[in-house]
Amino acid sequence: MARQSISLTEPNDEWLKNQVESKEYSSKSELVNDLIRQARKQQIQVNWINAKLEAAEKSGFTNDSKEQILSRSKSLLDG
Repeated sequence: MARQSISLTEPNDEWLKNQVESKEYSSKSELVNDLIRQARKQQIQVNWINAKLEAAEKSGFTNDSKEQILSRSKSLLDG
């Protein structure tokens, strides 16, 4: 595992210490790795949403009503 040296602001360092002291995590390293994993998952979701938005923008506009769009969306979700 790669070792890193990082500088933290005082409030962030205190928050990390509190999380470890409350036994949520066994170390600051474990907590930082968990936060990075969460950020990576979130970025994957953001990228997926952006791709869907880009595809929707490229597909053009519709004259369907809100109700028609909602109905079609629900039917696609229901399988």
